[in-house]
Amino acid sequence: MTTTAPHHGGIRLGLRANLAQFTLLVAVNALVGGMLGQERTVLSPLAEQVFGLDGYTAALTYILAFGATKAVTNFFAGTLSDRYGRKPVLISGWLLALPVPAMLAWGPTWGWIIAANILLGASQGLAWSTTVIMKIDLAGPERRGLAMGLNEAAGYGALAATAMATGAIASHYGLRPEPFLLGAAYAALGLGLSTLVVRETRDHARAEAARHPVQDAAVTGLTTAQIARRTSFTDKALSAASQAGLVNNLNDALAWGIFPLLFATHGLSIGQIGALAAIYPAVWGAGQLLTGWWSDRIGRKHLITAGMLIQAVAIALVATGTTFGVWAAAQVLLGLGTALVYPTLLAVIGDVAHPAWRARSVGVYRLWRDGGFAVGALLAGTLADAYGLTTAIWAVAALTAASGLTVAVRMYETHPRHSGTAEVRGR
Repeated sequence: MTTTAPHHGGIRLGLRANLAQFTLLVAVNALVGGMLGQERTVLSPLAEQVFGLDGYTAALTYILAFGATKAVTNFFAGTLSDRYGRKPVLISGWLLALPVPAMLAWGPTWGWIIAANILLGASQGLAWSTTVIMKIDLAGPERRGLAMGLNEAAGYGALAATAMATGAIASHYGLRPEPFLLGAAYAALGLGLSTLVVRETRDHARAEAARHPVQDAAVTGLTTAQIARRTSFTDKALSAASQAGLVNNLNDALAWGIFPLLFATHGLSIGQIGALAAIYPAVWGAGQLLTGWWSDRIGRKHLITAGMLIQAVAIALVATGTTFGVWAAAQVLLGLGTALVYPTLLAVIGDVAHPAWRARSVGVYRLWRDGGFAVGALLAGTLADAYGLTTAIWAVAALTAASGLTVAVRMYETHPRHSGTAEVRGR
């Protein structure tokens, strides 16, 4: 873990120089992930068994509400963190999370569940986006992939552990309210740590910007609209990453909302469904400890391409399977593919975006990426209602494969050590 020389008031970049704050932010992001994990096993059965929602689209409305809200909030998280600082945005995210567990545990109608997921989406958009931005601020350019791997591993590892725990709790005590008490503890602890212990990191980004080789005002002074256009469409690496992020979370919406329904139709118990719901994010989370570091060694593009194609194979295996063992193998494969993709896409954004507007570019990327939840809920739910669960799963497998091929064709390598063109083309 390298450390750069001090500059701008003694500020140092690098994981070793900022180890205490970086570790704290890893822990905070684990709590953010746990807030999402409280829903992964329980909410689809809750829609059917407690609220009597028969249509797949109706049952997936909570994912649509969550994804759409999180996507939009991601965009504003980047802009607000540049304007007001990272820490206030992080605290705001946790304040929005506080009522969510109670609404899930005791909400009398499905409308309460939708409202809880709107709040949860806004909370995740602010809190998770900000922990990503803060870790990029602290890590500096050399260990960006490792930093993102650690961040995402913590979040999705906690998501997996919470999904498993809530499945076990639900199998013993019922679907409500006990599984959601974990979320209440996470929210209280996350807010306390973020308020009392986390420190602002915006000056680290300013320090990196001051020593950056590109200081042209035409590049450093981009407007938010210009940054959105560059990230979404005109820069080949940023736009390829944005579409891959969208498709990645589209298939995550499938795993979240459709897979438990498929498993239930084949007679699996809530405990078995909880185990399958945990395998995928557990492998995903643990794998990122390696893949983020690996992308710092061999580059970004090929890992992303391979990861999307592996995800497509895994989803196809779910469509063809009928037993717990086959589905468990598919979940492992899906986790491996996602681990290759997830931190590496964030590292691409950090590689290409100038420090002066990197937070806003991260926000735009995460707008596209988490918009995949909403697109996935609509697409999978509509196809499942019209043609059945298996058809919906096959359609998403095909889209995921197409996304991987798009990265292979469009994206250029962005890691400075492996491409001398990333600085010029992206900035």
